[in-house]
Amino acid sequence: MTARDTPAHPFTHLDSAGQARMVDVTDKVPTVRSATAGGFVACGPKVVAALRDGSTPKGDVLAVARIAGIQGAKKCADLLPLAHVIGVHGAAVDLVVEDAGVRIIATVRTADRTGVEMEALTAVSVAALAVVDMVKGLDKSVMIENVRLITKTGGKSGDWHRPAGSSGD
Repeated sequence: MTARDTPAHPFTHLDSAGQARMVDVTDKVPTVRSATAGGFVACGPKVVAALRDGSTPKGDVLAVARIAGIQGAKKCADLLPLAHVIGVHGAAVDLVVEDAGVRIIATVRTADRTGVEMEALTAVSVAALAVVDMVKGLDKSVMIENVRLITKTGGKSGDWHRPAGSSGD
């Protein structure tokens, strides 16, 4: 047991002097892990209609956002200073146009030493940003809402699922 594992030092990303550090996962055994995150881009009726009939001026919003989300998952460690560079072995980003906007669900999988929760959240966030970028010419009031982790599997902490009925379900 190291000093950081004791109750007196419960923060895994701080050293004994309280300085931020990247956790060393070298000795961990790779395991299969996955995470699913979700979010929503609230859009007005004009944008929803354009998304449904394919008349958005910048082209296929959902295709661009899907690819942007996948790319975002792969770039997570470039954006978050303490995130590990891990192999993103699978990434799926699904977007559905609803009456109030675009629902985004991203699932990321790996067989690595640490989880992919941040990669899934980054995928949703970047996909949502791409939607905003693609439709902002039609309506600048679109909003990204409720980006959250839905489920994760694998790893030392085991499986976790957002409780039914909690925010965003």
